[in-house]
Amino acid sequence: MSDERNRPETYLLSQELEEAIKVAEITSRPLLLKGEPGTGKSLLADYLSFTTKKKLFSWHVKSTSLAKEGLYFYDAVSRLNDSRFAEDKEKVRNIENYIRLGALGEAFSAPEPSVVLIDEIDKADIEFPNDLLLELDRMEFTIQETGRRIKAVHRPLTLITSNNEKELPAAFLRRCIFHYIDFPDPVFMGEIVSAHFPNIETSLLKRALESFYVIRTMDDMKKKPGTSELLDWIQILIHMGAKLPEEGRIPYIGALVKNEEDLKLFR
Repeated sequence: MSDERNRPETYLLSQELEEAIKVAEITSRPLLLKGEPGTGKSLLADYLSFTTKKKLFSWHVKSTSLAKEGLYFYDAVSRLNDSRFAEDKEKVRNIENYIRLGALGEAFSAPEPSVVLIDEIDKADIEFPNDLLLELDRMEFTIQETGRRIKAVHRPLTLITSNNEKELPAAFLRRCIFHYIDFPDPVFMGEIVSAHFPNIETSLLKRALESFYVIRTMDDMKKKPGTSELLDWIQILIHMGAKLPEEGRIPYIGALVKNEEDLKLFR
């Protein structure tokens, strides 16, 4: 069973999102995307890379990430090991052999225009976004260990996603184009599902969407299912040949409801 969620050719853009991308391209500013999980913020980078034929450089931010890591990393451990065990001592003397470029560093160095994804920037420390301001503005940085300056050959189209876990600094926001991806309404969601499953039966699509949006309207749910869960669920239904009754038990509910308390509430 193939993964139907992550095919870039099936990604659908709203008119508002298309406009935001165009504004980011015209102004050469990063596009900051917010929206609840499952609205396709990160997948947009794959879509743009696919449709523009530009290479994608992805940086998935963690709570321990430092801004410098997106530019480059000095692999001191490998150099120490080589100094002790490697026969090629000339390699060890040249520190450049141990500089590893991060996503931004690779994009700046790329000979062709590219797409950069800085994913879930709000996971990192509050000062993390501000630490990137200068590099994102000037599109250049210096490797401190060697003094080598890397300046972007082409300014990449930069996408930054946030799940609103932390407020982002005002100085950082001023330098971004902002777009909030609204959760799709049933009509647009039907188009999204049909793009992934072009041969889906109309009756199955109708009943699946009805059940999905009923679940999402339950006010006490802690984790409402998103687009990714819906696509998983429909993929299971098609694969198993399941039929959805007008009323009663919804099959394979574990694909939609991912929390024990929510499951009890739903039942």
